[in-house]
Amino acid sequence: MNRLISTFRSWALAAGLSALAWGAMAQAPQPPEIAARAYLLVDVTAGQVLASRDMDAPVEPASLTKLMTAYLVFDALRAKKIALDQKLPVSTRAWKMPGSRMFIDPKMQVPVDDLLKGMIVQSGNDATVALAEGVGGTVENFVKLMNDQARALGMTHTGFKNPEGLTEAGHTTTARDLSILATRLMQEFPGYMHYYSTKQYRYEGTPASNSNNRNLLLYRDPSVDGLKTGHTNAAGYCLVATAKREFPGLGQRRLLSIVLGAASENARANESQKLLNWGYTAFDAVKLFDAGQAVQTPHVWKGAESSVKLGRAEPIVVAVPAGSGGKISTQVLRPDPLVAPLAQGQEIGSLKVVLGDQTLREVPLVALEGVAQAGIFGRTWDAIRLWIK
Repeated sequence: MNRLISTFRSWALAAGLSALAWGAMAQAPQPPEIAARAYLLVDVTAGQVLASRDMDAPVEPASLTKLMTAYLVFDALRAKKIALDQKLPVSTRAWKMPGSRMFIDPKMQVPVDDLLKGMIVQSGNDATVALAEGVGGTVENFVKLMNDQARALGMTHTGFKNPEGLTEAGHTTTARDLSILATRLMQEFPGYMHYYSTKQYRYEGTPASNSNNRNLLLYRDPSVDGLKTGHTNAAGYCLVATAKREFPGLGQRRLLSIVLGAASENARANESQKLLNWGYTAFDAVKLFDAGQAVQTPHVWKGAESSVKLGRAEPIVVAVPAGSGGKISTQVLRPDPLVAPLAQGQEIGSLKVVLGDQTLREVPLVALEGVAQAGIFGRTWDAIRLWIK
């Protein structure tokens, strides 16, 4: 059931990104020129696409693949199938991996915590394979888990062939799919996000080379706290970057940029920084309702209570072109009449957010508290009133 709910939420996110990309762009400020094959900028706090180019074009993800590998490792940690202090063996296959390495070998037993640092900070392909074998038993089985999880998350244009991201036929994704994965990774596993902001790491007994995190924005912008770089000759230089900045009346606002196929390590950082800075200045984030605040309190028929509060467990935020927040209008769309029982968290309609003639968001509304059925006399009386109505 949890996987089913997770899948539904992912489909909703994917559909939402699509609608917002087209619904808001007509009035959106023009984005800067970005020197990359494809890019995408998402306001994670508002759940909106702010800018994109070729976000559904197939691309090689290179080491951005490791975002999915990390997702599965974090999921295994959450399920207590493995532990951070658990030591995993290093197979010959892991030891002989080409490309970026953590420099571990078969004589070592390496804790999961260190392997995660090796995979995320150093982008070590050897650490990645060791984790894949530790979670999936074999690399081949782990790749199957990767593709299963991609489908569950709604990544409909992604196919994984390996856990580390080396070039292989059919190993492709899109900017949109990467945004879904990165967003879910941050939302589901906030306790593990510190790995992505770690600037330097080296496992004891290994060479000092390759110890710096290649995400240059970690050194340039204190608001940036992740996520992952990638590079192969075929993919070019890629970066999934995220930043969070404080705003009065809102709190933290998080943006996510995805730059694919830039010309160099420095170029992917520059273009990502350009996107993030533009997103924060060209758009305002407006909080419409606080977490748990009732958007509407409609009447409930045949219930132990006469009304139900509709809202969201998290704040409802919308991103609008700078200076246009006062022009927002909202409308609640819901079934009528509402008849008990209603479960807490049950989706009941949506909040439509409009700017001018453009729909910016349609936010699902849920029952903030449950409403049980009334007794036999209450139900009978309301049945009569509904019939008369």
